[in-house]
Amino acid sequence: MPHTSTLAARPPQARTYERTYRLRMEDVTPAMDVRHDAIARLLQNIAMDMIDESAWGKKNPFWIVRRNVIDVLEPITWPGDVHIERWCEATSSRWVGMRQRLTGVPSATGFADADRPAGLIETSSFCINVTREGRPSRIDDETIDDWNGDVTETRLKWKSMTPASPDAVTDAPEYTSFALRTTDFDAYGHMNNVAYWHAVHAVLARFPGLAAAPHRAVIEYLRPITPRDEATIATADYDGGLALWFIVDDVVTTSVTVTPL
Repeated sequence: MPHTSTLAARPPQARTYERTYRLRMEDVTPAMDVRHDAIARLLQNIAMDMIDESAWGKKNPFWIVRRNVIDVLEPITWPGDVHIERWCEATSSRWVGMRQRLTGVPSATGFADADRPAGLIETSSFCINVTREGRPSRIDDETIDDWNGDVTETRLKWKSMTPASPDAVTDAPEYTSFALRTTDFDAYGHMNNVAYWHAVHAVLARFPGLAAAPHRAVIEYLRPITPRDEATIATADYDGGLALWFIVDDVVTTSVTVTPL
């Protein structure tokens, strides 16, 4: 039976922004499957390209991601390319929901032939328009009016999809320290979205069947981690998969779940 994403389908009227990117060896596991940190990087790349090349990007150049939902329906594998379609699925005055569909384009090299499944990953991103200083900012009326012609939801509200803390899941989470690296931080001085996945992959190594089958990964960025912080990770079993929290000074900054589809 095929596994399907519960993310909303693209409305017929929605316009797509499309790009194709080359996959690299550093994007994949030893099994040649594209990793979650590479998916996060690809989502950043197409978002930045769309901002740079779209008229609305000149008026709204700064954005942060509050959440990524990643439904791995069929792994995309290396070698090859990945084709990404991106469209707006919901709007509000200061944030939007953006959908991305990633489809593999296998190619033949000395490592593999091209006769293999293309792979399919459906994703959704909750994106907040911000000022240069990182404060939430109103999207200009012309851009909102333009996007509203593509969407069916114009009053997008935030609703968390992950457990707020380890206490919501278990009385006995497992705690480990998380070493921050100077290369983990972006232009805002915040830990980059991609860097969080290194910790998640370390935990996923203990659940080899989870990432190998169709699954959903959800990451919610609640508060930034800065270079001066000391971070701890809490993990627990959750809904047939796992939950993970990044904690700084006893406050959850980021929450992650990886569960079967």
